[in-house]
Amino acid sequence: MATMSVAAARKPAPLVPPKYDRIFFSGFAIVLMLAVILGFAPTYYARLAGSAPLHTISNRPFTPIIHLHAALFTTWVLLFVVQTALVASHRTKVHMRLGIAGAVLAVGMVFAGLGTAIQGTRAGASAPGIPPLQFFAIPFFDMVLFGVFVGLAVWHRKNKDAHKRLMVLAYVSIITAAVARWPGVLPHGPLAFYGLTMIFLVIAMGYDVVVRRHLHPVYRWGGAVLFLSVPMRLALSGTHAWQSFAGWLTQL
Repeated sequence: MATMSVAAARKPAPLVPPKYDRIFFSGFAIVLMLAVILGFAPTYYARLAGSAPLHTISNRPFTPIIHLHAALFTTWVLLFVVQTALVASHRTKVHMRLGIAGAVLAVGMVFAGLGTAIQGTRAGASAPGIPPLQFFAIPFFDMVLFGVFVGLAVWHRKNKDAHKRLMVLAYVSIITAAVARWPGVLPHGPLAFYGLTMIFLVIAMGYDVVVRRHLHPVYRWGGAVLFLSVPMRLALSGTHAWQSFAGWLTQL
């Protein structure tokens, strides 16, 4: 991870007109928002607005921490769109001021995300065919990676190219929960919804390769961490060490 931090400080050699970045990252933020809406509109937002039972997809009632989790993560989705729009419209000072609020929001998201995952594991929530303690590795490491990427983004906030790519990695690291809720995806298990999640990362990396003719170091190291984290956490989740740790954490 330290290597990734050092690499993030380097700037890519090719110079690209800023307008291309502004168009891509603004559009990418909207695509990510639509992906979240596709997953959570029928499973959360529509249930709040309609007459459907206020239950999660695992048939748990909507608890206060679930509502807090939803409020914080929804704010993140909207803030990400606003922040990219501010950069695209050259309002960087406002973007930087909002960035402070975004950093505080991210801290709250990590705690709320972990709290929701712990509560769900205690209630037996999981994907079909996966024991709850084993499944807990998925949201746990999602939040760990999110926190690390946001932390690095704040650290490298003066390096625009590194900062915005680290923020993309942070977003991609948590969007799996929405992707898993797309119609027909959840029954196919982690490999399916992580495979779909990685499409967003491939698109982001593809932009660099096509437009810049150069893959930014943040994507080389951060992308590798995201990709490798999937088989690593799936392998770890079945070990006795993980089962003991997850059992201890979820019973605190």
